[in-house]
Amino acid sequence: MEKMDVKISHNFWQGKRVFLTGHTGFKGSWLSLWLQKMGASVYGYALYPPTEPNLFHLANVSNGMSSSVIADICDASVLRDAMREASPEIVFHLAAQPLVQYSYKNPAETYATNVMGTVNLLEAIRSTSGIKAIINVTTDKCYENKEWVWGYRENDPMGGFDPYSSSKGCAELITAAYRQSYLKSAGVALASARAGNVIGGGDWAENRLIPDLLRAIHANETLKIRCPRSTRPWQHVLEPLSGYLMLAERLYTDGASFSEAWNFGPIDEDTRSVQWIIEHLANIRSDIHWTCEDAPQSHETHSLKLDSSKARLQLNWKSTWNLEIALTKVIDWHNAWLSEKDMQALTYKQIAEYESHVSI
Repeated sequence: MEKMDVKISHNFWQGKRVFLTGHTGFKGSWLSLWLQKMGASVYGYALYPPTEPNLFHLANVSNGMSSSVIADICDASVLRDAMREASPEIVFHLAAQPLVQYSYKNPAETYATNVMGTVNLLEAIRSTSGIKAIINVTTDKCYENKEWVWGYRENDPMGGFDPYSSSKGCAELITAAYRQSYLKSAGVALASARAGNVIGGGDWAENRLIPDLLRAIHANETLKIRCPRSTRPWQHVLEPLSGYLMLAERLYTDGASFSEAWNFGPIDEDTRSVQWIIEHLANIRSDIHWTCEDAPQSHETHSLKLDSSKARLQLNWKSTWNLEIALTKVIDWHNAWLSEKDMQALTYKQIAEYESHVSI
């Protein structure tokens, strides 16, 4: 594979104090391990891991952290105290209620976590000195979806049909308001990051295609698919995380000029249908069986794609692992777990493999 001219600086992260919300989740666990690998001091704040099993425990994520606070992002006073205690230089906000189907059943909880949780975080930041860079991680679903065949750009309007998507659109508006009203004048750089549908080892969330498929395989069941023709911007979890790390460094060193919204999506060829994913995996494993769901379904977006031109041009960020490689890495990770391997070592190994294709 051609080596990409993408730069993630281990030297930059060595010794940096990083506050990470959502560190017990799938994406947060990967990011915490990557930061630890580069020598950062990581201070986590999140609820107890949302599934059993989970990556946080399997990979012993907390072992190398400076602290791991198990608490609710909606508890403003506890969050403020944890932020002050950590005294971070950089903040990543990943704590969220991240599931569309769950949001239909629990809209109030979804809005409380994703909207007021964001407000609580930004208020805690306002009361803590020394913070230089903040990234609020939202979602590709924050856009007002018009079922376009082309990718959404950062200046397209916010929207969201379902509670989850609209709550993340709200979080984007809150981010922009706090940037302009408070943080910009205080010299604190704040950006938001929007990624595609992330996949990777250690994800056991419900109503996500890959975890649902793996569960069905091991239960020897037929997986029921809601929308086989729906397309999504699939990408390995390390892809957007590499973008967050690059963006955070630029926010830290260059400040206001990078305090904007950023897309980190895959190449156009990796915006694939649900059916393509299943059929590709069926070529790897012969024990995959699926059918279409007969029952009426909640509204879901059919076509979704991100335009990441700005990240490529201004951050020199590029997608590194194509979808075929990403799916292989997921299966490799899962097979290692089934074989009772050291999952922290395996996760670090995959991070190192990813880094070998970028310039460090």
